[in-house]
Amino acid sequence: MNETIVCAVGNVATQPVYRELASGPSARFRLAVTARYWDREKNAWTDGHTNFFTVWANRQLAANVATSLSVGEPVIVQGRLKVRTETREGQQGWTSADIDAVAIGHDLSRGTAAFRRSVRTEQPGAPGMPGTGAAQQPEPNWETPAPDTAAEAAAVAEVAGAEAEREPVAVT
Repeated sequence: MNETIVCAVGNVATQPVYRELASGPSARFRLAVTARYWDREKNAWTDGHTNFFTVWANRQLAANVATSLSVGEPVIVQGRLKVRTETREGQQGWTSADIDAVAIGHDLSRGTAAFRRSVRTEQPGAPGMPGTGAAQQPEPNWETPAPDTAAEAAAVAEVAGAEAEREPVAVT
């Protein structure tokens, strides 16, 4: 459970790439995160260093990323940070910072968005899931059912009457 959870605010730097894999849908894109600071000498905001992250999304999040995000859009990404270092031919050490996304959304401080609920596209053969051919279970009835018999109705009325007859307790 020792994971580094990050929240990054930036812009979509590359068009999301969507793939159907054996383990389910996957999408990735690059996120540009630029630090901004107040420059007292210029009396203005100045852009600092830009960090780039590869953002990975899986399952339903991947499908939503592919249909919702475009290059240049401001987004907020929350997920697990993974830093990898590799040695490649002809290069020194190569380091990449990836975010395994849990949630991604448009940054509403910089624009507006219209939310549309998506239809779930789960793995084929999952029991009870839409689009799988499996029988769907109806929504449960959360209301308390009415008594089926006269005996049950009398028992409910008796309990209600007993509670009404109780004397109030004085609190001092």
